Amino acid sequence: MLLTFVITYLLVTLLIGWWASRRVHNTQDFVIAGRNLPMFIAACALFATWFGSETIMGASSEFVENGLIGVVEDPFGAALCLVLVGAFFARPLYRLNILTFNDFFRLRFSRSAEFISAIFMVPSYFGWIAAQLVAMAVILSTIVGLTMVEGIIVCTAVVVIYTYIGGMWAVSITDFVQTLMIIAGLLLLAFNLGGKAGGFGAVLDSTPEGFFNFLPEPSLHGLVHYFAAWITIGLGSIPQQDIFQRVMAARSAKTAVAASYLSGFMYLTIAFIPLFIGLCSRILYPELEEGSTQMAIPRMVLDHAPVFLQIMFFGALLSAILSTTSGAMLAPATVIGENLVKPFFKNLTDKQLLLTMRLSVVGVALASALMAAMRQNIYELVGESSALSLVSLFVPLAMGLYWKKASKTGALASILAGMAVWILCEWVIGTEIPSLIYGGLASLGGMLLGSWLWPDKSYAGFLAATNGG
Repeated sequence: MLLTFVITYLLVTLLIGWWASRRVHNTQDFVIAGRNLPMFIAACALFATWFGSETIMGASSEFVENGLIGVVEDPFGAALCLVLVGAFFARPLYRLNILTFNDFFRLRFSRSAEFISAIFMVPSYFGWIAAQLVAMAVILSTIVGLTMVEGIIVCTAVVVIYTYIGGMWAVSITDFVQTLMIIAGLLLLAFNLGGKAGGFGAVLDSTPEGFFNFLPEPSLHGLVHYFAAWITIGLGSIPQQDIFQRVMAARSAKTAVAASYLSGFMYLTIAFIPLFIGLCSRILYPELEEGSTQMAIPRMVLDHAPVFLQIMFFGALLSAILSTTSGAMLAPATVIGENLVKPFFKNLTDKQLLLTMRLSVVGVALASALMAAMRQNIYELVGESSALSLVSLFVPLAMGLYWKKASKTGALASILAGMAVWILCEWVIGTEIPSLIYGGLASLGGMLLGSWLWPDKSYAGFLAATNGG
């Protein structure tokens, strides 16, 4: 019955994508759903941005092993990102009526800033997508018995088909359906396991002393790593195209802001459910913690839960991974078409641009699937992609919006210096302090120094080009 459900669920997802494709008539429909999503659907799409394998499987195992302070990056940092987007970025960016973050870099700074920021943004998604494909392949391998490569192929095909035909409409509608499945599946499993473990209070009382400590150790090392955990997703994911597309798909700037706040609240509350489930599994079935702790919850559900709960849980897990993967595939494909191909073909029609973006979805998917087949460690794949946007794109985006003196040279220096220092610290030197701290400081220094030494009137030109923003 579980196998039948999985197959049916994947087919229904494809049907939703086909239905949504009827709304796609141009690139704006494909990229930002015609800027017509109501608040709750936009919030569900934002919530589903990262609520994938890491949140359900990775964060829960990290929580069980290291306590509350172990999950600062996700879900706390992820929720912080969504709130900050609503507070400082959604409204001014929405008013620009653009398709990508990189369009902002062109309008505010220069074509060179647009091109370089796009070059850095696109590869940052490959590892993230590959991690989701690996996670989904692991699930199919557990349930169906497929090999990892076969699972990766099946998962890639499903996500590519409904993303290719439906774009952001398909992503948003499936995100809405999948969010409902996530909430229902996780809540049912939490109530079932919580009852078996003796109730909510008994589960919390079983934790060791200091388990819910949320503050770092009072030392420079502890404070720096704590800060790095907050900003990795909290700031680093703000200048990401998948977040941007979901915000821009809302019906109005006011709706975009409200959806960002609501999604942050949803993420922080709903993400605590798998953390609680992880604690219950440790109490009830401690032997499952042997080996891969990431697979403890799926193994527990398969071995000990009734079929109905298996269906609900794996439906929730597949939903979380599918929603994350589809948006992550669409984001770099959009940037490739809009910022890397379109500027070189001045006579490119909207229909041709739409085809370019759709073909780019296929290309991104194939590159990510190849990476997934070669590298099957979820944490390594995610870790290699998480800091790229923080060290190269966050500073020029934030200061481009809020600092009038930010110049074209400052933006380029910020992008290049941040990336260069991060690569040096991460892969050449190896530092005790997280390399993203050095990269972020270098990015800030590049912006300040470049704008001071080579000032310009780019902000005045930006205001003129956007009719005062």
